[in-house]
Amino acid sequence: MDYGRFVRTRQPLWDEFEQALARARDGAPLDHPALETLAFRYRQVLHDHALAAARYPQTGSARRLWRLALEGTQWLQRDRGTGRVSVIGFFTRSFPRAMRRLGPQLAVATLLFGSAALIGLSLAIVQPSMGAAFLGAEAMAGLREGRLWTEALTTTIPPAVSSSAIATNNMGVAITAWAGGALAGLGALWVVLLNGFMLGVIVGATLPYAMTGRLLEFVAAHGPLELTLIVVSAAAGLAMGQALVAASDRPRRDVVREAGRESLVVLGGCLPWFVLLGLVEGLISPSPDVTPALKTALGLALWLLFAVLAWNPFLKEDQGLA
Repeated sequence: MDYGRFVRTRQPLWDEFEQALARARDGAPLDHPALETLAFRYRQVLHDHALAAARYPQTGSARRLWRLALEGTQWLQRDRGTGRVSVIGFFTRSFPRAMRRLGPQLAVATLLFGSAALIGLSLAIVQPSMGAAFLGAEAMAGLREGRLWTEALTTTIPPAVSSSAIATNNMGVAITAWAGGALAGLGALWVVLLNGFMLGVIVGATLPYAMTGRLLEFVAAHGPLELTLIVVSAAAGLAMGQALVAASDRPRRDVVREAGRESLVVLGGCLPWFVLLGLVEGLISPSPDVTPALKTALGLALWLLFAVLAWNPFLKEDQGLA
């Protein structure tokens, strides 16, 4: 094969490998087929490099192939297990990428949560005793007297204690939802269905006493983000469960390890928010000095801030390799 024909027939392959490698080095995630394709192109580049070095030394193509072979070797064979990720890098790159890949499971968890909430609301309206089963007799007696059980947060419990207890409890729910993925996703399903059902029942229990407005006022500042974090944590658990049940054409060990790592990133990105929400729920939500409009605005602002950080519209990803 003469040099001109060699360049004409092989250069498109070199261009493809160079572009794919550049996207991967910029941080675009690679699924299994894309990584296999990149590795196959790398082997072709190595073959062409050996041929060019033997037959066409000192040519521009030989120098280019040497550079591509070196860059490919450095990227494909470097050790990524000991790299350290900064806090800023975690929340601006690692967490958003893991969230984007969680899309299908997040949609399922959201649908299940909403369905369970509607069922709970319907049952509480049809059968008022459902409220007592979840809230207890004392809370129901307070509703009949025109009082919400949440008033105890401002009258009997110091704010610092209540905030800590709330944050700890909510973190426990999120961790349970995530860890439930190890049970083939059943634990995550249980958490998302139970919490959705409880929300519906509690709202339904306040309807006969005209206390729903006051309940919504109480949860306006912390509720939107808190429920979102629980659903996201459950979705991370579902992703682990899916990897255990359906590993596709890849080795199950590799799929489960990858899903576990990604779901742990999602959980790590959610947990710090519970500390902030604990302060909001313990100090602002029960406060009569904060107007409902301000509570609603705060709740919306917190939710939007999380949504922007979780999606990070400024993060560059190559969709063809994602």
